Amino acid sequence: MPPPDDKPIYRLLTGLDDRAFCERVSEALAQGWRLYGSPTLAWDQEAACMKAAQAVVWKDADVVM
Repeated sequence: MPPPDDKPIYRLLTGLDDRAFCERVSEALAQGWRLYGSPTLAWDQEAACMKAAQAVVWKDADVVM
């Protein structure tokens, strides 16, 4: 079964390190995506906030970590 909405099998979710970001990752997991690697955090000096990134792959994707 391919990913929904014609999305690629690999996605990098990014955003502010806040509840909304955590909800986006949780929603992806509920849809059948799985975590790929560790999350990354970085301080955005200009915006004075923490940014987060988490890679996910589609549940049926044949990927090597």
